[in-house]
Amino acid sequence: MKLKFIVIPHTLDFTFTAGTSRGSFTQKETWLIKAFDPANPQKVAWGEAGPLKGLSEDYSSDFQAILNSFIHRIGELEIPVNQSDILSFVSEHIPANYPSIRFGLETALLDIMHGCRFKIFDNPFGEGKRRIPINGLIWMGEEAFMQEQIEKKLKAGFNTIKMKIGAIDFDTEFRLLESIRQNYSSNEITLRVDANGAFDESNVRDRLTDLASLEIHSIEQPIKAGQWDLMAELCEEELLPIALDEELIGVHSLEEKIQLLDTIKPQYIILKPSLVGGIKSCQEWISLAEARHIGWWMTSMLESNIGLNAIAQFTAEYADLLPQGLGTGQLYHNNFESPLEIRKGELLYNVPKGWDIPF
Repeated sequence: MKLKFIVIPHTLDFTFTAGTSRGSFTQKETWLIKAFDPANPQKVAWGEAGPLKGLSEDYSSDFQAILNSFIHRIGELEIPVNQSDILSFVSEHIPANYPSIRFGLETALLDIMHGCRFKIFDNPFGEGKRRIPINGLIWMGEEAFMQEQIEKKLKAGFNTIKMKIGAIDFDTEFRLLESIRQNYSSNEITLRVDANGAFDESNVRDRLTDLASLEIHSIEQPIKAGQWDLMAELCEEELLPIALDEELIGVHSLEEKIQLLDTIKPQYIILKPSLVGGIKSCQEWISLAEARHIGWWMTSMLESNIGLNAIAQFTAEYADLLPQGLGTGQLYHNNFESPLEIRKGELLYNVPKGWDIPF
């Protein structure tokens, strides 16, 4: 089977200024991959390639031209017709250092395989019969803005809250977390924090010790990526459970993944398919992590509902899930209408609702 592909750029507009320790976002660029059989052009499948400027290894000013070049080549090839072969096909023809393109193409081809119904994996989530627990994400900003977000998430029924830290002063961030813990025990509300590499060797142990006093579940990437020896020491000391995030960027081969996990020995890893090589690469990370009793959860990378849907359906292939980082569908003014909904801290697929992609 040969397919035709069209790349459609789209700019997602945040409903607020989303702050992280790497800077703030008001917009997010993304590129949709529209796929169809020329013999039946009314049936369309969708993927999304959405690298993040300043973080993704495949982001560049000429990303769209690069994506079009890959898609043109794929359009000349015979496409496999089953899941395993599709994932292997994409890994064979898209280099590992273009992870968001891999993910977008995997998604489009799996959608084709399932009849162009936004079905990426065949499991109960996509049938509306299973819900995925997710964390409520608190973005950085002024203290009043962060407090407002916290109150909204708690009222909405989230029992896991993740707060980004490292942009404003630590004392203020600590006070916000402390205010939650004063009202909710660790049995009632699980607290996670994401430092995005904001700490360094001079202060990281003090920060971890302070946060541990609040019974924090885990901290994502407390120091910048690439400091394997220091990160390994922090994981071994167990001042606070550590989840690797940016540390996984650019680690592609099986041998490299094994070396990272066996050297650092983290308590958790966090997987963003658009960032770490797509679905097949995430499958490999999960297999390696579970064999080493390392926990994991999946996180979207600010994709539209097209990418978020694919990540959610992939996540639902696994049992006994920790709360996932999949609550980003409500961030934008101009996201695409979809069956994805959040109710009481869970992501669900409301089948009757349907999709609306205006392209």
